[in-house]
Amino acid sequence: MAKVIKWANALSTRASLEAAVAEVADCLEKSLPSRADLGLVFISSAYASEYPRLIPLLQERLSLPVLIGCGGSGIIGMNTNGQAVEVEEGPALSLSLACLPDVSVHSFHIPGDALPDLDSPPDAWVDLIGISPQEQPQFILFSDPLSSKINDLLQGLDYAYPGSAKVGGQASGGSMMVKNGLFCLKDQTQLAKSLYHEGTVGVALSGNVVLETIVAQGCRPIGETYQVAKADQNILLELTALDQGKITSCEPASHPPLMVLRELIQSMDEADRKLAQHSLFVGVARDEFKQQLGQGDFLIRNLLGVDPRIGAIAIADRIRPGQRIQFHLRDAQTSEEDLALLLEDYQKQTNTTQAAGALMFSCLGRGEGLYGKPNFDSQLFHRYIKDIQLAGFFCNGEIGPVGSSTFLHGFTSVFGIFRAKE
Repeated sequence: MAKVIKWANALSTRASLEAAVAEVADCLEKSLPSRADLGLVFISSAYASEYPRLIPLLQERLSLPVLIGCGGSGIIGMNTNGQAVEVEEGPALSLSLACLPDVSVHSFHIPGDALPDLDSPPDAWVDLIGISPQEQPQFILFSDPLSSKINDLLQGLDYAYPGSAKVGGQASGGSMMVKNGLFCLKDQTQLAKSLYHEGTVGVALSGNVVLETIVAQGCRPIGETYQVAKADQNILLELTALDQGKITSCEPASHPPLMVLRELIQSMDEADRKLAQHSLFVGVARDEFKQQLGQGDFLIRNLLGVDPRIGAIAIADRIRPGQRIQFHLRDAQTSEEDLALLLEDYQKQTNTTQAAGALMFSCLGRGEGLYGKPNFDSQLFHRYIKDIQLAGFFCNGEIGPVGSSTFLHGFTSVFGIFRAKE
């Protein structure tokens, strides 16, 4: 029988970093008396000028062997009443500690310019990470939005570790005056090198641990499904309507995407037309062979712009002829329904009482700004998955799988749920 994973989180909103560290340390020393194998820290960008002091202060109190984390504009953690809260403004420090029996914990920092070429063999990526695919590691990743080349990294990790789950997010809160903070502590000798401002930090967990993921993109499909007839990199040039979303052997006429979109908008009701002015997206089908496509079968991408001269549409991803797309809308109700459906499905399929801890990576565009009330996604999570410690931050891009591949998302909430193997 597998040994039990123990997981605890503490959150502080003290204005002083020393006071915040003391508060989370006091709380965790009571709730998790045994020595932790892994620490995960999320610190508000309100403390950005004090990022260099964070790891030394934590090590004075807790002596952590391995720790990773990052800074964020908003921080998620458990308050003293045992409720998950999303602190979207002001100082906040969230620290999770995990006792991981029979689990190998391997942390790393990867500069963006150290990535192998995408044509490199899997061994090049394995050498970069330093852990064998045979160990079936599960990954937690935090990156800097500007310097990490995160899309290349995710593609390389999927190539080298195809059966491994990968979750995380991009640090937020950075600006021209303040750099993003990434934290990676391997042992005491690395204390002076534990803070980074570029690249990606991460941890690979292997052995007695399972990482299950929920990726809530929060969109609903509208209109018909189309096949891309002509495209150039991220530019949609021609679309062909499909028969109820199915690929057929006949060749119907193709049309400029902008013409298709204008006709779709004209067919909408007034509420959706208003929503389309600021919350219109393009969904790209991930399964080339699935005939009937529905909500959840698409990777949601931003619509970047249009070219009225030729009727082209630019999206935030590469696209190729033959792929299927569908336009999507996002609003608070759709985001709620999408997450609730995913959580309900997870609850039905999994023994949630075995979950030890969870991480939440939510877009800066969600939270109170989307729902009009605080703590929405975290409270909805706990409605379905109870009595589990939850922590995380508001990201500048969320990392999580859709189908068998891992992507950088936007406007998404990604959850990573950890438990021991059965």
